[in-house]
Amino acid sequence: MASECGMEGRTLLVTGASSGLGAHVARKAARRGAKVALLARRKEALARVVAEIVEEGGVALAVVGDVAREEDLVAAFDRIEAHFGSVNSVLVNAGMNWSGKALDLRVADFDAVFAVNVRGAFLTAREAARRMVAAGSAQDGRIVLVSSITAQTQGSGLVAYSASKAAVSHLGRLLANEWVRTGPNVNVISPGYFASELAGDWFETEAGQRQVAAMPRRRLMDEDALDAALLHLLSAESRCITGADIRIDDGQTL
Repeated sequence: MASECGMEGRTLLVTGASSGLGAHVARKAARRGAKVALLARRKEALARVVAEIVEEGGVALAVVGDVAREEDLVAAFDRIEAHFGSVNSVLVNAGMNWSGKALDLRVADFDAVFAVNVRGAFLTAREAARRMVAAGSAQDGRIVLVSSITAQTQGSGLVAYSASKAAVSHLGRLLANEWVRTGPNVNVISPGYFASELAGDWFETEAGQRQVAAMPRRRLMDEDALDAALLHLLSAESRCITGADIRIDDGQTL
């Protein structure tokens, strides 16, 4: 396996890793020499991604769990540490969406989005930091939270999702500040729009096509656009970067 971006020797946990961006980053990190633990709720999908990584010569472990449940995260870290040793890089990627007008948004759906996107992000980052501090490796720790450009823009139909991502962005700054002396580096990536499972078939609809046509470059990004920044922030080389919120959107917010 090639060593790039300081991923060789890293043990990386990726949440929401059964598909989309999480699976993509897990594959890329494994190709660069990281041992990768993939956490998600969907057992069969998770197993397929892990099998693909192992078939390519990578080292990967599937861990089934719900990031909104603290007991699941504690059990996940216990299993990963027993299998790989201490985790020193974490991609907090698990997320969910609810699309529709605010007047139609049920409280249960609002709570479900915040449970995964915000509580899950907090619980994952906190458990990771606790383990890193206990292991005496916190200064080498890297935590990256996945937010969204919708945290800073106004649009209809994404009230719960956008509000939750605004919370994630600020959570990243708060944790970076609290842990700046004694804990891991914490940073945020705010991607623009790209085709993903979370977006579903929206960009294939007439309204979705109009949205793409209104973008300055009239195109969606692909997941590869995030690789350089994400892998760098998760690597040993990002030791002087903490508290950043990096927007990567192909000019969509210009």
